[in-house]
Amino acid sequence: MSYPALVDVLSEAMRQHRAKTAIAIESAGNPTPPQLTFGELDDQSDAVAAGLEHWGVRPGDHVAILSKPRPEWVSAFLGILKAGAVAIPVDPLLRKTEIHRLVSATDAVGIMVSGDSYPEVSGLATQELTVVFDLDKTELESNGDFLTWEEFLSEQSFTPRERGPDDLAAMLCTSGTMGDAKSVMLSNENITSNVEAVFERLVVTSDDLMVTIAPWNHSFGLVVLIAALWKGGTVVYTNDYANLADVTARHRATVLVAVPKLFHSMYERLQERIDANRWQRALRRIAPRLVGRTIRQRLSGGRLRFFVSGSAPLSPEVATGYRKLGLGVVEGYGLTETSPVICFSDAFTPKVGTVGPPLKNVEAKLIHTDEEGIGELLVRGPNVMQGYYKNERRTREILDEDGWLHTGDLAYIDEDGWIYIKGRRKNVIVLETGKNVYPEEIEWELLHSPYIQEIVIRQSTRKGSDVIQALIYPNRAELDGEMTDDELRSLIWNEIRQRNRHLATYKRIRSEQDVILVDEPFEKTTLEDVKRYLYQEPTDAP
Repeated sequence: MSYPALVDVLSEAMRQHRAKTAIAIESAGNPTPPQLTFGELDDQSDAVAAGLEHWGVRPGDHVAILSKPRPEWVSAFLGILKAGAVAIPVDPLLRKTEIHRLVSATDAVGIMVSGDSYPEVSGLATQELTVVFDLDKTELESNGDFLTWEEFLSEQSFTPRERGPDDLAAMLCTSGTMGDAKSVMLSNENITSNVEAVFERLVVTSDDLMVTIAPWNHSFGLVVLIAALWKGGTVVYTNDYANLADVTARHRATVLVAVPKLFHSMYERLQERIDANRWQRALRRIAPRLVGRTIRQRLSGGRLRFFVSGSAPLSPEVATGYRKLGLGVVEGYGLTETSPVICFSDAFTPKVGTVGPPLKNVEAKLIHTDEEGIGELLVRGPNVMQGYYKNERRTREILDEDGWLHTGDLAYIDEDGWIYIKGRRKNVIVLETGKNVYPEEIEWELLHSPYIQEIVIRQSTRKGSDVIQALIYPNRAELDGEMTDDELRSLIWNEIRQRNRHLATYKRIRSEQDVILVDEPFEKTTLEDVKRYLYQEPTDAP
């Protein structure tokens, strides 16, 4: 099957919906969110493409974008594609050394940068890059290394450069087990085949307005942006996590895209509100969807169609709770290396804890399964990356000669072909008995405690024997501020002993000595995933 070039389908959408709002950016304290219509986006991205060409960027060149989401980010991304170049979205939270290393490793000839990232790219303009320009509209107090937005944009007419399905469209950077960045090469076919397969199971139209918190340098956020624009829908990005429900209501969103942590927090507040109303409390037992109808009305004027959760596992209890209320939850699973979607669940599936069946054009299988039918998940399809840029060794480690991509995730596949993710292969704890322990399962269970805000389960040893340890960041808002550390640990240990009853014997935390309290939240990625590799060094306990 032949798939189109990404720039072609997005350009067609911009022509069809010129007067409609394409992008809006919501942030705390900003009463007038910046936005662009499809027509403005089309014209502005043409000007970016003409500017790139004027300043020496040629088809096939690599151009980076270093910025938090903003309307100009999308113009820059589309302008790079129209110029026939390859877009490299860069995490704006990276530090100067990381950015310089990434720009060098990806052979970028240009970088588009904004605001708070200016200091991080100082020196690059004169050292390695053909062009560096800022996405802001004011003159910079700089040494002249940067071109301003007005200086860069070209008013000349521009004809998009033709690109084929096999040509690269984007390179996204992903971190390895120890934080070593790898640049994932995604062709036009990788991306468009993936989005088309999503559309076969998930209806998206020009009537949709998607509120999303997923940044566009991440594959999850980027595919949401592309899918909405492809169909002529509107994307509202927000970093106002504390007021996510208010943003959703203000824009009367049809789809809310977020990470599990935010859906968990919303669910807790929702349950508290229901518990405080005796009529809703009673209705929740006998007619939960009537309660849900009220919630949908409050959230979006009744327009909300479903939630989309990705990037990390959603608690089965939370997903089921939303669905009982008539609030659909689509839980997806994928990797940057798979463009990114591998599978996703139906919004109202009765199955608990599943991420659904593979997309129609994606094959999935398990290898090295254990007695419970759990093994490493392998996938194959047109969405699988071209490889890691200039890193053949890493590519061979994950992509075999038959085209199967080894995800590194452990999964179970049921009789209907639906996938259940059990954890990362590199995270699995193998006990002396040969039993496999999946940290994520224990974490889901223990997070039911109101006294535990964050938790990381890891393997360690004590007196020469394997033990399972819990690193815990306490929820101090629920605790007596006068408690000593020993009293706090004892309280949390009693909670863990209660929750242990819901876990198989070999999965349990065995001793209070294996409860380790930490003073700061765990370090996370931009999508709130804990950087586990920072906390996995085992220590021999006394």
